[in-house]
Amino acid sequence: MEFDFTQMAGPDRYKLLASSVTPRPIAWITTQTADGRRNCAPFSFFNAMGGNPPLLVVGMMRRPDGTHKDTPANILETGEFVVHLVSEAMAGAMNLTCIDAPPEYDEIDMAGLATAPSSVVAPPRLIDAPVAMECRLFQTVEAGTVTIALGEVQRFHIKDHLIDAEKLYVDTLGLNLVARMHGGGWYSRQTDLFSMDRPSFADWQARHEVPPS
Repeated sequence: MEFDFTQMAGPDRYKLLASSVTPRPIAWITTQTADGRRNCAPFSFFNAMGGNPPLLVVGMMRRPDGTHKDTPANILETGEFVVHLVSEAMAGAMNLTCIDAPPEYDEIDMAGLATAPSSVVAPPRLIDAPVAMECRLFQTVEAGTVTIALGEVQRFHIKDHLIDAEKLYVDTLGLNLVARMHGGGWYSRQTDLFSMDRPSFADWQARHEVPPS
């Protein structure tokens, strides 16, 4: 079945995209206003965009009235934010911070999350998250009702037991991350994995091409 996105309403396009482009990693973002009011919220239109510079991208939708939600508003105001990855153990707290609380409420306190000062940015980091990345705003793109923020990672925090610091080997399965799936509240775990070696063209060519006679 084919859908003409140029003729569909935004919510209908979102429904098809968000239910099909899965699983999506979750950026659990802490920010704060210039006067120090904290905010914490998760976003699943998120991924890493490369290592040089080390960029993360987050897509954040506006409210129905067109105004920015607290997280993008704070990022645009201060240029700083911390992206955390979400382990299954923290999924419940992450889900609570989805709450549609007014700006004066501190979702970090609501969810009972422990924090530590960040090294180079003002927003705090969540100390129980397996990975936390302190970011400074690199670039924003306002695209319709979406604010796309590129963040340049300044500091990368990972739990000691999840990294071989000498080899930079991350225990990826040990992160036990959850990802966003479809509908109102479906998520996935890092289970039922399979592995494939990346192919080599030279090897493929040797197996498939007939040598000259």
